[in-house]
Amino acid sequence: MRKWLKRSSPGYTFIELLVATAVMMILASAALPIARVSIRRQRESELRFNLRQMRAAIDSFKDWADSGRIASTELRLGSENYPASLDVLVEGVLLANDSSGRKKKFLRRVPIDPVTGKTDWGFRGYTDPPDSAVWGGQSVYDVYSKADGRGLNGTKYREW
Repeated sequence: MRKWLKRSSPGYTFIELLVATAVMMILASAALPIARVSIRRQRESELRFNLRQMRAAIDSFKDWADSGRIASTELRLGSENYPASLDVLVEGVLLANDSSGRKKKFLRRVPIDPVTGKTDWGFRGYTDPPDSAVWGGQSVYDVYSKADGRGLNGTKYREW
């Protein structure tokens, strides 16, 4: 009879394994929202960086055009020396008084909007109102994301 009363081997019981599994599931479920917010914060940071990069390229184009370093054939009339599209910044423009045919490029590529996953950006022209949702088509004065929704700071992505 005494043989049956002794413990057969040291180890975990089924109840202990269930409790340990439940604790691990609770901890994992608490970490999941933190991971989602972290991924969203990273996308928003990348969106801000891409917008800053494109706006800096637009400003650089404007500076070069105002100083006369871009050939006049590359500029549209009535564009106030802003680029006609983002593709102009990628493909490059001919330099003024340069017969070699070299081009000045302001962007390596059109960045991808990390929120939408596309290179489809919204544009504002120099003559468009600041809150305009429709691009006039003359020039690219500003860019914005076409993503719906709001960022973690509560502002719409379109307003960044």
